[in-house]
Amino acid sequence: MLSEQIQSKINRELKKYPADQKQSAVMAALRFVQDEKGWIAAEDMSDIASYLGMAQIAVYEVASFYHMYNLKPMGKHTITVCTNLSCTLCGAGDTVAYLGSKLGIGLGEVTSDGKIGLREGECMGACIDAPLFTIDNKKLCGRLTPEKIDQILADLDKS
Repeated sequence: MLSEQIQSKINRELKKYPADQKQSAVMAALRFVQDEKGWIAAEDMSDIASYLGMAQIAVYEVASFYHMYNLKPMGKHTITVCTNLSCTLCGAGDTVAYLGSKLGIGLGEVTSDGKIGLREGECMGACIDAPLFTIDNKKLCGRLTPEKIDQILADLDKS
């Protein structure tokens, strides 16, 4: 069941669309669930589908298409490294390798303490700052070096 807070947020979002286009709020609804719970379970997608009057598979198609949605627990913080062509040409592979060695995990995994999950993502539209990653889909960190990554990880460890 969607929390009252999520329902309230979805209702505000629905005001942006014609009454017969409730499904237009699906991406926002997924974001609200993820922000509250940290990830989106199959039951959450089912609840969103019911709330918006759409097929469950349609919600799943959206959630599984975009890289910003976590369909399994990914830790307190999720680092999503852009591995698209521009970032790869600018060192994304080295960034992934460095993060993996620092965190002791690979892509799609979570640290043993549950603090950080590591994912790869598609283009984030900031190629000029490559290589880059996002933290929790909210903060973009670019022009990454080992020193900069160390500082970001230290800051995350404090939160």
